[in-house]
Amino acid sequence: MNNTNTTNWYSHLLKPTWAPPSWIFGPVWSFLYIIIFISFGTVFYKVFNKQLPLVVVLPFVLNIIFNISFTYFQFGLKSNILAAIDISLVLVTLVWALISIYPYIRWVALINIPYLLWVMFATVLQFTVTYINR
Repeated sequence: MNNTNTTNWYSHLLKPTWAPPSWIFGPVWSFLYIIIFISFGTVFYKVFNKQLPLVVVLPFVLNIIFNISFTYFQFGLKSNILAAIDISLVLVTLVWALISIYPYIRWVALINIPYLLWVMFATVLQFTVTYINR
């Protein structure tokens, strides 16, 4: 993927006035990935050591897959529609994951509230960008 073409393509998309500047996404996601690494890692570790039921890890695995896929859909394929569908799946699997883990490890659910809030915002932003660039 040519980063210059991708950056140029994305910078030319129409965006709502409330969209954050593009430079903010890197620091926000860096912070969120630290939270994700620690909390999701804890879940994977406890499932691997049979301290949690295997089924609890499913929404976490799906969330990571959809999270990683977003970049490919948005910037690789340059598809706002696929990116909008994907970010919706990130949101749904994150809510599912937090509800699933809360009875077992509450801090994992609570520490992911910033991730949840950002994904909610990103979902609304992506749907808005998709709509105004149709």
